[in-house]
Amino acid sequence: MTKLCCEVLSALAGKTLVTAESCTGGGIGAALTGISGSSKVYKGGIISYTNWVKQHLLGVDEALLNDVGAVSAPVAEAMARGAREALQADVAVSVTGLAGPDGDEFGNPVGTVYIGYCDEKRNFSRKFLFDGSRQEVRSAAIKEALKLVLEQNS
Repeated sequence: MTKLCCEVLSALAGKTLVTAESCTGGGIGAALTGISGSSKVYKGGIISYTNWVKQHLLGVDEALLNDVGAVSAPVAEAMARGAREALQADVAVSVTGLAGPDGDEFGNPVGTVYIGYCDEKRNFSRKFLFDGSRQEVRSAAIKEALKLVLEQNS
């Protein structure tokens, strides 16, 4: 994980990165801030574990949360966009998903994770279905979020 974080920070030299994390609970931020000098790139993040935080701090539309649920592509994209705007950064990555023990009322099983990305030109998300324990799902989501940022900035 350290190598991946260093690669992300290097790829974003001269830019700023922020995070909006739900099921990962700040794990992306923790991984990045474990690297000396990360504050030159990583500004911070919003842990949006509840819909209230998604709505009030990230600007995710309440109707969207009610209609498609927090674990969805449109919400992941809105979270990334909202974090980028709220924290005034060049790049944002978001994670929303189900690490367990249960699925949600929208039919998403445990392990479903959407990772959103936003910069000045793009705002999109990717869906993942991870296997394993709660911690394994969270770790896989953190790794894939970092890989997505690296891919978009290499």
